[in-house]
Amino acid sequence: MKVLSIDKLEKKPFDYPDFVTGPGVTVQELVSESKDFNINIVNFGKGERNKFHSHDSEQYLVITRGKGIIATETEQQEIKAGDIVFIPADEIHWHGAAPDSEMSHIYINLRHEKLTQHEK
Repeated sequence: MKVLSIDKLEKKPFDYPDFVTGPGVTVQELVSESKDFNINIVNFGKGERNKFHSHDSEQYLVITRGKGIIATETEQQEIKAGDIVFIPADEIHWHGAAPDSEMSHIYINLRHEKLTQHEK
């Protein structure tokens, strides 16, 4: 068993700067030992987001702080702390902070999934 405190986890710079729209995106690793899942927190500065992308497996987001936006090629929705987002496999989408708010979310997906970036 392992118990973590989100407030005590180190915030590391996002490893893929070409995948996000701003320099303030950080990641907090929640579960490094899992053989099956990626479970991390991503923190976005005001107005920052990732670029259009898809996963070859399902993805779940749990919004933990602030408010943000989740968008596909045809729709956009506001999301806020307490919301849970399900993204089907292969759906092209992006997510990030609203222009006037920072936003953090926990993401859960398969460890060996394939991510495809659709926006440069």
